[in-house]
Amino acid sequence: MSITFLLAQPFAQHALLAAALVAVTGGLIGPFVVTRGMAFAVHGTAELAFTGAAAGLLAGNNTVAGALIGSLVVAALIATLGARPRERDSAIGAILAFGMGIGVLLLGYYQGFATAATNILFGNIFGVSGTQLLILVVIGVLVIAVMGTWYRPLLFASIDPEAAEARGVPVRRLGLVFLLVLALTVTGAAQVVGTLLVLSLAITLAAAAQRLTARPLAVAALSVIFALIAADGGLLASFGASDIKASVFITSISFAIYLTARLTGPLLRDRRRYREDHHGHPGHTAPPQYEAGPEASAIAPAGNPAQPPDSRAPSGLGWPGEPSAGPGTTGLPDGNIPASRRSKPLP
Repeated sequence: MSITFLLAQPFAQHALLAAALVAVTGGLIGPFVVTRGMAFAVHGTAELAFTGAAAGLLAGNNTVAGALIGSLVVAALIATLGARPRERDSAIGAILAFGMGIGVLLLGYYQGFATAATNILFGNIFGVSGTQLLILVVIGVLVIAVMGTWYRPLLFASIDPEAAEARGVPVRRLGLVFLLVLALTVTGAAQVVGTLLVLSLAITLAAAAQRLTARPLAVAALSVIFALIAADGGLLASFGASDIKASVFITSISFAIYLTARLTGPLLRDRRRYREDHHGHPGHTAPPQYEAGPEASAIAPAGNPAQPPDSRAPSGLGWPGEPSAGPGTTGLPDGNIPASRRSKPLP
């Protein structure tokens, strides 16, 4: 079957739309995950989403709703038990071990097809129903709304939490909000790549974007673009290899983007440093009196050729921040020193 024929099918259209939604939400939240050092929190939330999905599979054959409830519960537990950064990883480890045990227990009671259980772990993007797609749309809208509303204070709290708290930013409340948004994102991403591979969309591409630029908005934009390329590109690649899951292609493309960013990032940084060292900052034009050459002496003030009017004194002729000695001064002791700073004789 050709790709054109597959793209005309409703299941393929649902899959592409679901992948795009997950890519946008994962690309938006990924830079904050990397900046806050919460990769283990993503892993723990994803694994506990597996437990919720297993419960949803038993209760009503609705893995998305179960995964959503499970990830929200674990987000609340992490916020409560791991409020202090130094305790967060140990709390996540304890919650993760307990939750995985419960998930295995729940799967033991499941008597249906084994593919339903493996789809929880590795994703089944082509099995997205209309109801599940609607849930992903709601999740995407909520994540975009929250990130758009709290972007600046959340960025401040992620980069320097102590300074943000001193400035009155509600750091703990924002941390809880971020964990809830993370839970929503993980729920959506698990539907595409599964709970075991959710790190590829939530972390890998954001880490690649941070290798290429240091500007927060540019990092977020690149992260979303990379996630769209990986998610929809992986789906299109899987159309030609129906015996390989789409999550394999998505994670492979994500890792390839990350490796490319790791290799090209240092080259871009060196190029930017070279431009700044030799041409100044972008958009900055030096005044004529700072430029060397015959034109500078013609423009410079008379009696002080090629010298900028606000130049500072060289070493030995005054303190930093004071004007340099003017023309005709000798530079002798106390000759150019303010009266308040002249040395006084000892009594």
